[in-house]
Amino acid sequence: MLIFNEQRHPFHLVDPSPHPLLSSIAALNVTFGGVLWFNNYIGGFSLLIIGFITMLSIMGLWWRDIVREATYEGNHTHEVQFGLRMGMLLFIVSEVMFFFAFFWGFFNSSLAPAHDIGGVYPPQGITILSAWQVPLLNTIILLCSGATITYAHHAIVLGSRLHTLLGFALTVALAVLFTMFQVLEYYEASFTISDSVYGSTFFMATGFHGFHVVIGTCFIFVCLIRTIFFHFTREQHLGAEFSIWYWHFVDVVWLFLFISIYWWGC
Repeated sequence: MLIFNEQRHPFHLVDPSPHPLLSSIAALNVTFGGVLWFNNYIGGFSLLIIGFITMLSIMGLWWRDIVREATYEGNHTHEVQFGLRMGMLLFIVSEVMFFFAFFWGFFNSSLAPAHDIGGVYPPQGITILSAWQVPLLNTIILLCSGATITYAHHAIVLGSRLHTLLGFALTVALAVLFTMFQVLEYYEASFTISDSVYGSTFFMATGFHGFHVVIGTCFIFVCLIRTIFFHFTREQHLGAEFSIWYWHFVDVVWLFLFISIYWWGC
């Protein structure tokens, strides 16, 4: 008797994979290594680097499998894509809550300065950065990158591969330029993260935003490579769409950072 295993639903049932277990172990090594390194234990930094390299390797292998499922195996049906979109939206919402905590800390310390910092904000003795120099330039750069990534999105929808490549390439170049100016600003700053609550909120908020810029740059660069290899079509370009959503989120967060911390906070 022949038994046919015919799938009667549009959802993708993933195959057993070692990636979740291995990535959890790698993340645990990163955590342990970081704690040991911060407390000057021998071997802590080595464990941190090993865990970090392992995590990056597993991430690459895991995302490679997802690209294969979407591009070559056709497992990402409309229902699967809808679920992935909802997952990406929830992830962005969680990121909004993450940055909301930093803005809460900033406004709490600036609107009601504690007696420990003299009751004034910014605290006495801290030379703040001008909002109309590097921060303004970086704002213009990020707004331009938002325009170029939107250009790439429209090019994908219209089926123009050349213009898609151009849009992604310009976005990556602008993102790298933004990061370079951010590093320069940190290097030229007269205060550090340990200089009262002002330094803590400034470097935590802008630093984590810079970290998200680096992640978004890698995201878009991968989409650029995938475009070169004809992975995206007018109907199937979910990876590129997610990178575009993520980059617009980074743009919006920076606008709030510029207005509140750089401009209003000065």
